[in-house]
Amino acid sequence: MTRANRSESTRQAILDTGRQLVTHGGFAAMGLSALLKESGVPKGSFYHYFASKEAFGRALLRDYVDDYLARVDAIGQRDLTGAGKFAVFCGAWLDEDRASGLVSTCLVVNLGAEVAELSEGMRQVLDDGIAALTDRLAAMLREGQADGSLRLDAPAETLAAVFYAQLLGAAILAKLARDSRPLATVITDIETRLQTGA
Repeated sequence: MTRANRSESTRQAILDTGRQLVTHGGFAAMGLSALLKESGVPKGSFYHYFASKEAFGRALLRDYVDDYLARVDAIGQRDLTGAGKFAVFCGAWLDEDRASGLVSTCLVVNLGAEVAELSEGMRQVLDDGIAALTDRLAAMLREGQADGSLRLDAPAETLAAVFYAQLLGAAILAKLARDSRPLATVITDIETRLQTGA
């Protein structure tokens, strides 16, 4: 492994460990000592990779957003109707929630309110990520309208933003209740509104 590859591997290990720690304890509560100990990186190495904890937070959120958008892009590449793709996206919230995945590991659910007050840079990364996500969802909705699998009663961009807000709110309620029913209710409402029959 080259030195550059080792350096990138170490940086990614710090980001991966940081994602686990902030998911369960929040960003402000995450200490750098615990992060470096858990990731197996010497204490003096952190500032080689990140200029500050806040810079680390921005990198962490960019890494998360990139992973999330890649998963949504993979759904978009499936050989399905627009309705089918949108149903897969919505269903992933439930499927992964039941396995303690998406809802418990979603950094928008877990960190959105915290970073909005803590760091303008981190807030912007999440906000930009949500805009990119809703653009992709709008494309699925437009595709469904074009292929006849969906009926839209408002512009695709508006519906994508509304549906994502519904899913996000339901995810927070599901996390609080430790019950997936709020998500199931919202997904049923979305499917009914779009008449997907999914």
